[in-house]
Amino acid sequence: MCIFCAAVPVAATTGVALNSKQLQAKREAQAAGVENPEVKPIMQITTGVILLLLIGSATYHTLTYLP
Repeated sequence: MCIFCAAVPVAATTGVALNSKQLQAKREAQAAGVENPEVKPIMQITTGVILLLLIGSATYHTLTYLP
């Protein structure tokens, strides 16, 4: 398995874990009375990273003719 193909599930898992932690922290902040807790665009960044990895994988497999 190439490095791009192996990195896709790792990036997805990391992004989902970070988003889950952020949502938990947001719920806790709202329960403590903070009106607008800081929210980062984790899922959009994760989606971008996965798309770049898929493009890299397609390019690598096209140029090297590997399955």
